[in-house]
Amino acid sequence: MQQPPASATKFVAALPDPKESDTVEYNPSFEQLREYSQHMETTTEFGSPSYVSDERSRNADKTKNTVDDEFDHTEYELVDDALSALENREQVCLDRRMGRHADNSYVCRYYVPKEYSRIALGWAKLFEPADAEREPDFHTVQVPDWDEVAVRVFPEAGFTAVLGSDYTGEAKKSFLRLFMYYAKQQGGLGLHAGSKRVELETDDGLETVGQLFLGLSGTGKSTLTTHGLWLDEPEGATMLQDDVCALLPDGTVAGSEGQGLFVKTHGLDSDTEPSMYDAVTAESAVLENVDVEANGTVDFDSDRYTANGRAIIQRAELSSASDEIDLSEVDQIFFITRNPAMPPVAKLTPEEAAVAFMLGESVQTSAGDPNSAGESTRVVGTNPFIIGSEGAEGNRFRDLISNLDVDCFVLNTGRVGQVDIGVEETVTLLRTIARGSVDWACDGTTGLTVPADVPGMDIHEFDVAKALPDAESALEELRTDRERYLAQFDDLDSAIKNARY
Repeated sequence: MQQPPASATKFVAALPDPKESDTVEYNPSFEQLREYSQHMETTTEFGSPSYVSDERSRNADKTKNTVDDEFDHTEYELVDDALSALENREQVCLDRRMGRHADNSYVCRYYVPKEYSRIALGWAKLFEPADAEREPDFHTVQVPDWDEVAVRVFPEAGFTAVLGSDYTGEAKKSFLRLFMYYAKQQGGLGLHAGSKRVELETDDGLETVGQLFLGLSGTGKSTLTTHGLWLDEPEGATMLQDDVCALLPDGTVAGSEGQGLFVKTHGLDSDTEPSMYDAVTAESAVLENVDVEANGTVDFDSDRYTANGRAIIQRAELSSASDEIDLSEVDQIFFITRNPAMPPVAKLTPEEAAVAFMLGESVQTSAGDPNSAGESTRVVGTNPFIIGSEGAEGNRFRDLISNLDVDCFVLNTGRVGQVDIGVEETVTLLRTIARGSVDWACDGTTGLTVPADVPGMDIHEFDVAKALPDAESALEELRTDRERYLAQFDDLDSAIKNARY
């Protein structure tokens, strides 16, 4: 039996040199990529292109990497066969830059068959042009029409093969997954998180508060990261990153996507999210799996194709976006949940925060698994892209926030019992927490540190003891289930496992 090679560097070596190959078009323009995709395009009423893919979400269950999975010869043969099948096909290849931070900036090279140039168009609008003189750090080859869906990741070689999927999100995450992995090798931690900078008036002038939001796709992470918190100048809030960043040992947070964002569009409303709506309806946007009629009419409320409709938008079109993507210092981290047994917000100790990180509790959305939308779910770090020990990531998170003295919170954007928590209440909480004007107290029912008073909000309307039927027994059952869940992580520090949360 053929033995698997020690590394996948041979796959990178086998890729055609895009600057020399007769079958590969290197760095075509956005206009050219759109032209190559005309056979798949419906033009929207805004003048932007819209496409419908066969795969409409990521395939986490069909993704394997050499760190966490046993790769035998069949895995290498699979990739070999796919690369061989591409040899005589016309392809497009693009180089883009991911990240700007000196230690977390990478050149990404992406190959896809020319007839699927629409994927390259969307992907290239997320990242900035690369330095022409710099060699690529990471490579991804996507073969959408392969006869089986399989994503194979070779982290040490910086190589990913995306087979059988034509979903743009797989191309995007193939590089962001490695961004997070390499941040961990440098002593930091890659996070599936949005970052923002809040500037507030104090007696000493404007003060900057750095915030991170961790949440599963579709739970409000983008909405909260891009929200201006209804602040008036000279105060304000600006989005730095929407999806993936890296918390580094010195407290800085490195961004990844410098040009665009990959956002959910289902239910998008111009009244509640005007900045996002303007960016999504700009001519520069690229829509995927959104209901667009032949005459160009767009219906963001329709789930004709999926409730996971998406748009690639440009940061320049988003009024809440900063020109910068790196956060100089993080002060507050919020874990977004939709667990109805949780208060609207609770302040966490470092160990409790590490528990919240490990639990990653929320409700499944169409962005993660459309077939399980609405069901309770747990994803460590709310990050389905972790490579390596999940328990070690929890320990690293606890150590980083302890060393950096970061305040952590769990933020419920769903409901407490049957009492809905609206965007207005959540934004009020975020604004007052940033100002440091919330009074905190221990809640006898949950055992958590919760607001005793919030300016401009009746926080007691969301009291867990009143809103959750049979709260004590429901919470005890939840704690027991959490303890059982945490016990599976052998590498997780016992102080985290024993934290009451």
